[in-house]
Amino acid sequence: MGVTDPAGPVMDRDEVDRALARLGAEHEAIETSLLALQDHAGRRLLEGAELTGSTKERWTAAEASITLLWAYFDAYTDALRSAREIRSRRRWSSRDDLVELTELLRGESVTVAGSATATANAPTLHGGSGKLSERFTLVTLVDRMNELYATSLDMVVAADAVWSALPARIDLLAAELQRTRRLAHSVGVRPGEHPAGDDLERITRTLTRLRAEVVSDPLAYWLPTPGSSAPGGGKPDTTVYDREARALEEVRREIDAVLTVRQDAEQRLVKLRDVLSRADRTLAEARTARGEVLAKIAATEVPVVSGPPTVLQEQLATAAEYRRHAQWHRLSPLLESLEEKAEDELLRARESLTAVTAPLAVRAELRGRLDAYKAKVARHGLAEDPFLIERYDAARRMLWSAPCDLRVAEQAVLRYQQAAAELLGSGRVPGPRAPEESGGPGA
Repeated sequence: MGVTDPAGPVMDRDEVDRALARLGAEHEAIETSLLALQDHAGRRLLEGAELTGSTKERWTAAEASITLLWAYFDAYTDALRSAREIRSRRRWSSRDDLVELTELLRGESVTVAGSATATANAPTLHGGSGKLSERFTLVTLVDRMNELYATSLDMVVAADAVWSALPARIDLLAAELQRTRRLAHSVGVRPGEHPAGDDLERITRTLTRLRAEVVSDPLAYWLPTPGSSAPGGGKPDTTVYDREARALEEVRREIDAVLTVRQDAEQRLVKLRDVLSRADRTLAEARTARGEVLAKIAATEVPVVSGPPTVLQEQLATAAEYRRHAQWHRLSPLLESLEEKAEDELLRARESLTAVTAPLAVRAELRGRLDAYKAKVARHGLAEDPFLIERYDAARRMLWSAPCDLRVAEQAVLRYQQAAAELLGSGRVPGPRAPEESGGPGA
């Protein structure tokens, strides 16, 4: 290596040539990167935009950093040019040339004027100490340029990513919003008259504000990737956009429901009238049946049958009025409510009819049971048994008389069943009985 100087051991010719080749490659890479940054679409947009908030602050610093980057690059270029000129003086560099090259390539030989390093808001190596100039080694200067380039590119890429992603999507959603507003207006869904109309107004205001903020302060809608050191590591924050898109979809579904009402309103009204009419007829049948039960069945509590609810008929008339005046947004919820209530009313009427006619059903079941046992007795040749005939006649008189006491009639049917079962179980041939065995109707 030879003697040393403040820059360290004096480099030989081979070391000098290798260092110049490496520095030349770095120079080309840095120049390519700086030109790419200069031509970056995001940087051009930032230069022409009216920025606000954090984006304005960071772009002010980034602009200063880019200016400082070019100043550093110019100083780096000059130093590299000087080194190449010294090396090109002779094919075999002298000791003095090698000492000078060693100082230039390894020592703090690059001086950057203080006016450049003190550029407003640009981060400097020594934190903006206000020195008239700063001195760097070429290696330190490359590291410094890489640092400034990474921070500047990160800011430019993040802003460009947000501008590329959000404004276009917001515009598409705004266009869909306008179509939905026109559709809503056609079916009477308007602000102050329908919740969906109020939602459309709120979504409109939010999208307008969101687009203005995204355009002027894109970095406010950037989510950096935690732990990522790569420039532009992150993604646009679409939280507000996604929320409003979901809200618009919900409004659209509600308006579609209103449109469906407009298409089949008459059919649904006809069906409603039919259901309510069937409920009324069922209640009328229940009232008639109640009178019949009271007349034919004794000692029975028959539930009272209420009349048809007039409120449903009034609401049905209101629904028809809404349809005539094309107030679809009012008709839609009213029809849904009426359809549910009408079905409930029909079910209530049927349950009332069932409850009222239960005693008649019980009497019919007892009559059927009595006749079934009589037929069974006849198949076994016991139809002429006086005892069975007497008990059958007693039960039949009770069941076919009015008013019929169901409790007493049921006991009579049970006595007949028991007598028939005893005869069928014993297997004996019927014959005359003693008077005390025959019993009477009250036995």
